[in-house]
Amino acid sequence: MSDARRAGSLQDMAKFMDVHNGFVGVTPEQLSEAHEADLKIEGEEGVHFERAWLDPESGKVFCLSTGPSKEAVMRIHERAGHPTTEVYELTAEV
Repeated sequence: MSDARRAGSLQDMAKFMDVHNGFVGVTPEQLSEAHEADLKIEGEEGVHFERAWLDPESGKVFCLSTGPSKEAVMRIHERAGHPTTEVYELTAEV
């Protein structure tokens, strides 16, 4: 049984924010394409990418997701072609 199935519903899973660098000059359309690449395979790791934000001037992209682990989020991003090691579990919300 996968980690995602053991963890239960997405509501029970951890939330993560990850940061990508090197996206200077990227357009909203290109961000959408990258996000779609994640969405196509996210289920294979029990991850769901909720949203992505872009700052094309700094080249930073921020992604909000839920999933069973930080490593699962990293694996999906790597397989989709935009790896990152900067993934933070969001444990407190106000």
